[in-house]
Amino acid sequence: MRRLLLTAATTTAAALTLAACGTTEPAADGSKEKTSEAITLTDSTGAKVKLDGPAKKVVATEWNEVESLITLGVDPVGVADVKGYKIWGSAVPLRNEPKDIGTRGEPSMDTIASLSPDLIVASSDLPDAAVKQLRKVAPVLEIKSADASDQIGQMFENLDLIAKATGTTDKAEAARESFDAKVAEGKKTLADAGLAGADVAFADGYVTSNQVSLRPYTGGSLIGSVNERLGLKNAWKVKGDPVYGLGTTDVEGLTGLPEDVQFAYIGNDGDKSSNPFAGQLKKNAVWTSLPFVKAGDVHRLPDGIWMFGGPRSMEAYIDALVDALQK
Repeated sequence: MRRLLLTAATTTAAALTLAACGTTEPAADGSKEKTSEAITLTDSTGAKVKLDGPAKKVVATEWNEVESLITLGVDPVGVADVKGYKIWGSAVPLRNEPKDIGTRGEPSMDTIASLSPDLIVASSDLPDAAVKQLRKVAPVLEIKSADASDQIGQMFENLDLIAKATGTTDKAEAARESFDAKVAEGKKTLADAGLAGADVAFADGYVTSNQVSLRPYTGGSLIGSVNERLGLKNAWKVKGDPVYGLGTTDVEGLTGLPEDVQFAYIGNDGDKSSNPFAGQLKKNAVWTSLPFVKAGDVHRLPDGIWMFGGPRSMEAYIDALVDALQK
């Protein structure tokens, strides 16, 4: 993922409408035969997207879109950075072997065109010039990647939009019900363990030129929003960005956290620069002197839970966090 992931562009507030109409032509025997089921959608930019019918061959330019398709039972024919998804999104694994269409910031137009997709689902993080080129290849459904004012609402708005484009609205509803049930289960388990209202700080970090950078997930992040749904209190005081709700800090910035905070993070063994907590910080005097570090209240969650994913990633996160906090 890392810093290349989140060069987020601000987009217009998402508008979501669906109009489907069926047309019929008389059959030779005089009966009516359904020949098409056109779908018209309005994407997050306000653009109209017209499809001849539910999309079957779909390309996705960002990993949260890939996860949405998998959740909806649609195996994408093209995925940006397949290797990276297998490392960072393994909690919601690919069920097929899609074509790698290039990087998430610069997809290959030629590769996508060779797949003859019915639909391209494009992230709002993608440059406008790239989206313009994609529209010459196939219909493009652009979705708003994140919204710090309502991350969970945006997550389901995106899922619902892709579901309408692929004719899988029943599976979107099932995913919503499953997520709500998981939140309720996790909240009860934490409350029964005496952890209701506990201070939690979630972060990730990376190392560049031997310099450690840490990234707090504030209450405006998807992870932060899920924590609050679980009845936990976000301990970060730093301000997050308006799209992903992510802040920036260094090791000294951790001294402002409550002494009894539960500190959770995700690294990845497949990305060696992504886990300073198990590397450089072990020898850092500030880190080792922190009360919550001394108390053993630092929890590494399992690899492969995509922190910017959909409801299935967040269910995996809830299971991992609840388990960690009870130990």
